[in-house]
Amino acid sequence: MGRTAVTAFLVVLLLGMGASPLFNVHDAAPSALEETTSPAYTSNLQLAFSNGPASGSSITGQYQLSFALTGNANVSSLLIELSSDGASWTTITNLTSVPWLTYFDSTAHANGTYNLRATAWDDDVNESVVVTSNSFSIANQVPLITIFTALNADVGSGDSAGDRAWFSIAATDAIAFRWGASDDDLTYATLANAPGPGAPSNDGPNSLNYGWDWTSGAMSEGTYNPLLTIHDDSGLSASDTLFIGIDRTGPTLGTLTVGSGNAWQNTGAVVVSGLMTSADDGQGSGVASCQFSSDGTTWSTVTTDSTTFEFEEGNHTVQFRSLDRVGNIGPISQVEIRVDETAPEPSGWVVDELTTSRVGPANVSFNAQDDGSGIDSTASYMQYGFDSNGVGQTPDLSGRWLNFGVDGLDATVALSNWATKSRQHLMLRAVVVDQAGNEYTSNPSSFQILPGLDLFWNATETNLDRLIVRPGENSGNVTITSVLESNQDYGGSIVVRLESAPADRTAAVSWTVMEARTLPSGTLSDSTETLIWNYTVPQTGQYDLRLVIDYLNVIDEYDEGNNNNHMVVTGASIGSPGLVPSFAPSLLIVLFVGIAIGLLQRRTRL
Repeated sequence: MGRTAVTAFLVVLLLGMGASPLFNVHDAAPSALEETTSPAYTSNLQLAFSNGPASGSSITGQYQLSFALTGNANVSSLLIELSSDGASWTTITNLTSVPWLTYFDSTAHANGTYNLRATAWDDDVNESVVVTSNSFSIANQVPLITIFTALNADVGSGDSAGDRAWFSIAATDAIAFRWGASDDDLTYATLANAPGPGAPSNDGPNSLNYGWDWTSGAMSEGTYNPLLTIHDDSGLSASDTLFIGIDRTGPTLGTLTVGSGNAWQNTGAVVVSGLMTSADDGQGSGVASCQFSSDGTTWSTVTTDSTTFEFEEGNHTVQFRSLDRVGNIGPISQVEIRVDETAPEPSGWVVDELTTSRVGPANVSFNAQDDGSGIDSTASYMQYGFDSNGVGQTPDLSGRWLNFGVDGLDATVALSNWATKSRQHLMLRAVVVDQAGNEYTSNPSSFQILPGLDLFWNATETNLDRLIVRPGENSGNVTITSVLESNQDYGGSIVVRLESAPADRTAAVSWTVMEARTLPSGTLSDSTETLIWNYTVPQTGQYDLRLVIDYLNVIDEYDEGNNNNHMVVTGASIGSPGLVPSFAPSLLIVLFVGIAIGLLQRRTRL
C-alpha cells in the first residue's frame, strides 16, 4: 500500500472513532506540548500526543494515552517510555499496530514529577520520530485504613496473633466488624477469612456501611484471621488483618502440687502450687485465674501460681477450677489435703531373751503407733551397739551406733557367739517417722546379755515337814525336803548349804551355817537333784531357815536372786496355846464337832 493510501486510511479510521478515547489526527491541537520532529529527519511522519497529561497536571489511577500520526510514512512500532529525571527511561509499552493507544497505570509508579516519551519507527526511511510530553505529576492516594476492629470482643485488641480479640459467643451469635479508611475515591470493601461457613458480602460500592454484623449461624471455636481489603476508583487497594478467636470451653486443671508433694503434710500451713502453670486452655483465649472452694458454694479467686491454706490436723477436701480470659469455667478438680502435725507415739521394745546360751540371731522390734498418717516403715529405722553398763547416749564398747542395714522397726542382731557378750548390754535406739514426716527418736534402751545357766530351788517341792515343834534334841527335829534344779544340764560341781538365824535378830546377827554340801560334777546333768536336810530347833521362838546355792557366786547365772529359799520354823514350850502333837488338829475331832453343831441347829428349828 502507498504512503498516500495509508495516510487516508488512518484519517478515515480516526474520524470514525469520534469522541472515543483513541488517538485522532484531525486539525485540533494536541493536549500536551509536543517536541516536533527534527528538520534533519528525512521522514515525513508527524507525531503528537492526542490525549496525554497536560503540563503541570496531576493524574491518578489508570490514564489513557493516544497519539496522532500524520504524514506519508510507514510506521511499524510506537514505543512509550516514562522518566522522572529525563535521563533514565522506563518502558511503559511498545505498540506495533493500530490503534495507537494504551492505558498508563500510574499506580505502578511512585508519586512524583514525570515525562512521557513516544518514539515511532518509520520503516520507509529507517528513522525514529520522537515526541516528549511536558512535565506532569502522579498523585495517587492509596486508601489508608484508619480502623479495623470487632466491637463485641470479650478481651484482646486483635492487633496481633499474640493479642487476639477473643469472643465467647454462641454458634448463632454475631461478630460486629467495623472499619474506617481515608481516601478521595473509596468504592467498596471486602472481608475474607471470617468465621464460616459462608462469607460476608461486599460493603459498597453503592453505599458504604463501614462494617458487618456477621453471623454464619455456625460459629466454630478456633482462631481466625479476617482480612479487610479497601478499594478505590483509582484501582488502588489496601488490606489489614484482624486476629480473632472464638472460645467457649473452660481450661482443664492438671495435677497440683500440695505442700511437700507427699500424701500427708506435717504442718497446717499448706502451700498448693501449679494453679496457673498446670492449667491448659488448649487453643483458647488463655488461663486467667484459678478458683477454689472448701464447700462447693463459696469460691475464692487467685491469679498467682500458688496460694497458702491454714488447716487443722485431719483430712480436708478442696475443690479447684480454672477460668480463661473470656470467663469460661473449666471442670472441677477435687484435691485431698491431709495434715498430721503429731509425731508417732512409742509403746516400747520387744527383744528376744538375751543369754550366752543363745544360738543364732536375736529378734528386735520397736512398737509405735501414729493415729494420723501412720508409720512410714521405709523412713523409720533402728540402731544398736554394745555397752559395758547400759548407761549413756552412745554405746561405749561399739564406740558408735550401728545400723541394722534394713528399714523399718523389725530387725535381728546376728552374732556368731553370744557367750562372749556375757553381762554386756545391747543398746537400742529407734527413729520413727510417720507418713507426714513427723519424727520421734527414742532414748537409748539397754538389755543385758545374761548367762544362760540358772540354778534355783523348786519352790513347790521345797518345804518343812513341821512348822511348830518343841525345842530340844529329842523333840525339836524338822526335816527339810528340797529340790535343786537348773534350766539346762549342768556338769560342774555346786556348793549348797543350810543356814539358820533367829527371826527376831538384829542387823548385827549373821546367818549360821548349819550344813554345807558340795555336790560333785554331773549332779545336775539331768537338771534336778533332791536333797534332804535335818534341823533341830534349839530354843523356843521363831527361826529363819534358808537354803543357799553357790553362796560365793562362783557360778555365773542368769538370775542370782533365786539362789536362796527361805522358810520359818517355830520352837514352842509345852504350855504354849495351840501346841499339838502334830502341826494340824485331828480330822476326827473336827468331824465330831461338825456333827454336834448340826444336831443343835436342827433341834432349834424344831
